[in-house]
Amino acid sequence: MKMWKQCATAGVTALAATLAGPSLAEDVTMEEIINDASSVGDVLTNGLGQEGQRFSTLDKINTENVSQLVPAWALSLGDEKMRGQETQPLVKDGVLYVTGSYSRVFAVDTKTGRRKWQYSARLPEGLLTCCDVINRGGVLFGDNFYYMTLDAKVVALDKDTGKVVWSKQIDDPKAGYTGTAAPLIVPSDAHGPIIVTGVSGSEFGVVGRVEARRADTGELVWTRPTIEGHVGTLKGKPSTMTGKKNETWPGDMWKTGGAAPWLGGTYDPETKQIFMGVGNPGPWNSHIREGDNRWSCGRIAINPENGEINWGFQTTPWDGWDYDGTNEVISFDMDGTKAVATADRNGFFYILDRTNGKFLKGFPFVEKINWAKGLDKNGRPLYDPAFRAGDPSNSKDGKKGTSVFAIPSFLGGKNWMPMAYSPKTKLFYVPSNEWGMDLWNEPITYKKGAAYLGAGFTIKPIFDDHIGAFKAIDPTTGKIVWSIKYETPLWGGALATAGDLVFYGTPEGYLTAVNATSGEKLWEFQTGSGIVGSPITWEEDGEQYIAVVSGWGGAVPLWGGEVAKKVAHLPQGGMLWAFKMPKQMAKN
Repeated sequence: MKMWKQCATAGVTALAATLAGPSLAEDVTMEEIINDASSVGDVLTNGLGQEGQRFSTLDKINTENVSQLVPAWALSLGDEKMRGQETQPLVKDGVLYVTGSYSRVFAVDTKTGRRKWQYSARLPEGLLTCCDVINRGGVLFGDNFYYMTLDAKVVALDKDTGKVVWSKQIDDPKAGYTGTAAPLIVPSDAHGPIIVTGVSGSEFGVVGRVEARRADTGELVWTRPTIEGHVGTLKGKPSTMTGKKNETWPGDMWKTGGAAPWLGGTYDPETKQIFMGVGNPGPWNSHIREGDNRWSCGRIAINPENGEINWGFQTTPWDGWDYDGTNEVISFDMDGTKAVATADRNGFFYILDRTNGKFLKGFPFVEKINWAKGLDKNGRPLYDPAFRAGDPSNSKDGKKGTSVFAIPSFLGGKNWMPMAYSPKTKLFYVPSNEWGMDLWNEPITYKKGAAYLGAGFTIKPIFDDHIGAFKAIDPTTGKIVWSIKYETPLWGGALATAGDLVFYGTPEGYLTAVNATSGEKLWEFQTGSGIVGSPITWEEDGEQYIAVVSGWGGAVPLWGGEVAKKVAHLPQGGMLWAFKMPKQMAKN
């Protein structure tokens, strides 16, 4: 039975299929969401499971036969909106759901690639987007598909028709608030299923926060600011303050401090905690906001019942390099410990106890890091002051501080592109980049809707032969087991499978499969444009499928400096590709 239907919200459009009307699929249950990682017939969540491991138990496509993988079908995402397809598809009952650039959503028949319906958000002019017009996907629950839009809305669509069920404005896009991340669906004893979202906009001095809404109506349940001094809400009333005002933020800097949790979160059903990464503080010029600036550039664990922060851990306190801490937090078990792992933009890989946030170990996963000499016993960086850009107020003209060459660049040892973890090999598979940046600070004051950086930069390669490096990492030792080098930066996600395979895409357009143990390249396919999305796999009628969206874009062409020049020749695009094995080649 269909649930939760309301009138379509004004200002949006839905394009129904001109072919036969869509068949009705079964509602997605919370039990299915919790078991998404072990289910092979569908993909319901971003990360192929709430824990975010991006691992599939399917092995019909494996190291012995992957070389025979062929396209099943392809679909163009169409029109002039061929920009940055940083997304991960979902699959349920023979329908594939995928978001595209400019906040579009497509529902596609998994057997034929025929479009069933399309929804296009009606976006206002002049949006203050930081890093392209991308969208990173959605989540399925009940009879709805949920996603966020560039103008800072969270929207529920009927998954069978594409019609709007409800649409809620999160905050003011004219102030710099946007939405690009896939929402998280979480069980709650007190409120029923809730949709958890963050916000984007740290480069415009917004105040970051995490929100939970009732999945059926979109009614706001709780909010949790990510900067100390700000008060959260619970059921429409003020709840508790995050931290203590001015404990680690000077003066009024906390009022425009950024720290946006722009990448979304993961959830651990065992400890019943939401894990969110938190972005950079504003402005980039660290000399006017001395202190740790909690919880910017950190990870926080949130109680889904009331939005309270259970624990927090900062990877780069007093950030001066734009080392956002938003990277995904993946739950896994290590030597009997309930752990989480995260690969930070600052170049270090961290493992924490997920029950309490205690630092267990950390190690570099990229080369030539110079902004810090290492990590102390608590995981705090040992800063090298020689690689913090200078205070412009100390310069002769007061306009530009001393420039430094810092490694990694602000685009990070790893940026948004999600890594994968295989419980079979017990390795993490990390799309990483080796680059640095000239960085200097400038005077800055906050103005609503204006860029709030106070810094200048130019990104440069640090090696002659490569920037991107796809790496297999042993979390118990910190050892890089194998690494594959690329001339261009990697910007798409990874997928690991029980077939001893890892799939990922490259800016040159290749969807690649490698041996999960050795890193040996076993198969690749040219998709026609750079891949900055994340592949998925599922089984249907006894066949295993692989799907990925191809379409070059994202932050690198916009912010990449000298690196952007190296990839300026790469074509934009917007194609959804599905692959499968010829039946005679598939493992029985």
